[in-house]
Amino acid sequence: MHNEFTAVIERDGEWFVGWSPEIPGANGQGHSLEECRESLAAAIALILQDRREDGLRGVPSDAIRDVVRVA
Repeated sequence: MHNEFTAVIERDGEWFVGWSPEIPGANGQGHSLEECRESLAAAIALILQDRREDGLRGVPSDAIRDVVRVA
């Protein structure tokens, strides 16, 4: 699965700090732009995994689970 999210990255002294407006709470940082992007991507993945697991708790065993793709 391929997902794209907006990364807003700013310089703060020797650090790059980033966040994604689509994923509240997702923040990243690094000494380089690439480190910041990787940190932000890891934060987004963790948040989405947690939301997915939380959202599936209590789903009835006879419910249909399918995949919806958004272009």
